[in-house]
Amino acid sequence: MEEHFENEMNLEFISKSANEAFARISVAAFASQLDPTIEELADIKTAVSEAVTNCIIHGYENEFGVVKIHAKLNQNKIIVEISDNGKGIENIQLAKEPLYTTKPNLERSGMGFTIMESFMDSVDIESIVGVGTKVTMSKKIKKEETNQEELSQMTSMP
Repeated sequence: MEEHFENEMNLEFISKSANEAFARISVAAFASQLDPTIEELADIKTAVSEAVTNCIIHGYENEFGVVKIHAKLNQNKIIVEISDNGKGIENIQLAKEPLYTTKPNLERSGMGFTIMESFMDSVDIESIVGVGTKVTMSKKIKKEETNQEELSQMTSMP
């Protein structure tokens, strides 16, 4: 059964580092429909920046390709898929290790996936060497009124 979403958007752009800010701001503008806090929006922007930068630096290296973003909203949750048709990741578990980098000469910190995982609720990585990589991240936007409702429900319990 196909899952339906309240809203969706697609974005494609050339893998130039100048487009990383464009991607981050575009996803943030789309996510703003959920009325996130400044902190929640900053988390999403940071995670998107890391994923897009990985596509540009690692996926395509010194060549240009296309980075694709597909974002979906459902209730109070955003799901963001960021993909490339680059070289792929040989060992995803190793790539997820903090401080692991294949580009130490570019002063890469090796914290991209760790940062994504710390700012988003879930991060899933699919990659095939020679075909490309897709990172799917999701974050639930916790609205203050929802938290207030939960608090009053807990305090009214016998």
